[in-house]
Amino acid sequence: MTFLFDIAGIGRAVWESLSMAFAMFWEILWALILGFGLSAVVQAVVSKREMTRLLPDDSTKSISIACGLGAASSSCSYAAVALARSIFRKGADFTAAIAFQFASTNLVIELGIIMIVLMGWQFALAEFIGGPVMIVILALLFKAFLTPRLVEGARRQAERGLKGIMEGHAEMDMAVAEGPLLKRMFSEEGKTAISHYFVMDWHALWKDIGVGLLLAGALGALVPHAFWQSFFFTSHPLFAKLWGPLVGPLVAILSFVCSIGNVPLAAVLWNGGISFGGVIAFIFADLIVLPILNIYRKYYGLKVSVFLFATFYAAMVGAALLVEFLFDLLGLIPATRSAKVIEASITFNYTTGLNIIFLVIAILLLVRFFRTGGPEMLRMMDGSGEHGHHHDHSGHHCQRAAEQTAKEGTAA
Repeated sequence: MTFLFDIAGIGRAVWESLSMAFAMFWEILWALILGFGLSAVVQAVVSKREMTRLLPDDSTKSISIACGLGAASSSCSYAAVALARSIFRKGADFTAAIAFQFASTNLVIELGIIMIVLMGWQFALAEFIGGPVMIVILALLFKAFLTPRLVEGARRQAERGLKGIMEGHAEMDMAVAEGPLLKRMFSEEGKTAISHYFVMDWHALWKDIGVGLLLAGALGALVPHAFWQSFFFTSHPLFAKLWGPLVGPLVAILSFVCSIGNVPLAAVLWNGGISFGGVIAFIFADLIVLPILNIYRKYYGLKVSVFLFATFYAAMVGAALLVEFLFDLLGLIPATRSAKVIEASITFNYTTGLNIIFLVIAILLLVRFFRTGGPEMLRMMDGSGEHGHHHDHSGHHCQRAAEQTAKEGTAA
């Protein structure tokens, strides 16, 4: 009889976790589609081919350009890491390449939208203020401690071309580079590139988003608030402000969740009692989760990967602490912990209406993706880590598909 009660209890816990995860997914679905759509538009008109030329050194100008280019790229952490190595191998400065990598995951549109929907505008503002601060701290640490010998060792290892994850995503370049901005966006080639980037980003991130939602649902449903409050020292406010940014990245490392998939988990931690700066540090830390640390080892060697971990962690903690005290001084830290985790529910309201509208947009993009050789492009992307020449043809393939689509439209 006790055994049956245990099974029932486990089943109920699983159901509560899955229900909460799906409720959070429904809450952010329209925002995900909007974010990926805007990101796809930007990627479709900003070419990756110019990045190497624009990032020759670690000057303020190059770092600023790296931040802008990163913000215009995909939010996938694995793709950002792969692309940073790619442009470094092609001649970009190492510090500028890493700054691009940080901006790609911390200054992108979709991250801010999801944070606003789940947690509030204050967190999105903190992210977009703290991100550049973190990159400045990192650049200063690199200037102080990154030796030419370390850079040379990183370049030698990078030239070996060891495969990580998302190599094809990093190499794929379908941007339309000629003509005025709006003309590029609404040209047949531009619309095809947008649809391909839209699906490519979903393809890159669906696992992280899914794991993040499932983990957030499980922790939100099963872990009592008393545990989080004890772990984050909520009864000691001053110590909690210092403890949160220190422990936030460590929780992220062990969670394995990166990119925007860690935002639902950040919402659970915020409701549980982690400090405001701890939330920001946790979200910053998507670039030091265990799988990505292993990729650094492959890309740049063990010594450089240890250096990257130490400087990344210091920059994340430092920026989060500065954000914590700045927002506290300005009175911008939310007084209540009401992130949409337990409160999330599925009803016919404005969220459902927005989801329906944006699902229609997503379907239209999917239709164009399938009609213009999208599946073949994905196969090329997944295989380009082994066959480096694939990415050279991908843009031509996309252009041929767009031209074919335009001819069909004219004929019709």
